[in-house]
Amino acid sequence: MPTQMRAAVLTAFGSPLQIGSVSRPEAAEGHVLVRIKASAVNPLDLKICKGQAAHARHSPPAILGIDVAGVVESVGAGVAGFAPGDEVYGMTGGVGGLQGSLAEFVAADARLLAPKPKTLDMRQAAALPLIFITASEGLVDRAHVRGGQKVLVHGGAGGVGHIAVQLARAFDAEVFATGSVKDKAYIEGIGASFIDYKETPVEAYVAAHTAARGFDLVYDTVGGAVLDASFNAVARFGHVVSALGWGTHALAPLSFRAASYSGVFTLLPILTGEGRAHHGDILREATRLVEAGKIVPRLDPRRFNLDTIMQAHAALESGAATGKIVLDIAT
Repeated sequence: MPTQMRAAVLTAFGSPLQIGSVSRPEAAEGHVLVRIKASAVNPLDLKICKGQAAHARHSPPAILGIDVAGVVESVGAGVAGFAPGDEVYGMTGGVGGLQGSLAEFVAADARLLAPKPKTLDMRQAAALPLIFITASEGLVDRAHVRGGQKVLVHGGAGGVGHIAVQLARAFDAEVFATGSVKDKAYIEGIGASFIDYKETPVEAYVAAHTAARGFDLVYDTVGGAVLDASFNAVARFGHVVSALGWGTHALAPLSFRAASYSGVFTLLPILTGEGRAHHGDILREATRLVEAGKIVPRLDPRRFNLDTIMQAHAALESGAATGKIVLDIAT
């Protein structure tokens, strides 16, 4: 085994990532050394690079990359359920001072990993962990989604949004999703009724789709004014979930409906160490649903690697990506 590996390193906030050689990690107790095959790019990566994500606590010099898919190289003491050669995926670092996936290897907490779905390639698998966990923590853990409910997903073609739509459909909920006209066909293709958020006021789509009653469950993946709209779209005794609860919001519309609100902070187990095994459990459920044909990740068709990481960041920042942007780390 080599003692060095290639990695993309953030040396200073606001500076481009630098490609170079760093020490290869070892699998400590409870950890698994993974040879990385693919890594996804997330909006949080861009914020960390600019020094705008204090909540992620990832200071230079640092290796970014939250999502990983790869092959187990070795396992540390006390690890059960994984062996060299296993294909795995997970959300294992890139925040909280933990090494991310923009490198050839990572030593990851085994509790954060799960067997990769056999029906997905490495790129598809790398696209899933953050967005599936975020969708599941909101819909399943917080709001207890169930069949027969009317569920509204804001941003149904986005990263978390397109998984939330499919996950709610897997629970036999009736799903509606907001988006742009260009995303109409895709949103309808994954089983949701499309709502043009630019042309249709909240009151109009609530009246049209729920007879003015409101949606049983609303998942906001956008934040800001969309979270305010969610409070006006939810039914009495319903539930609003948001993965982007920044800002100041009037709670009266929610209170008048006797509805509940839950926030999702997906990074918490990585940052605190608490609840890491649950993330592994969520990804095992993701594997089951993927292999059952219930979940299909959407990937941007462009190909990037470590050497073109800044082009990948620029592609995400442009807002023109159609699906998750994934990097090939190794063949």
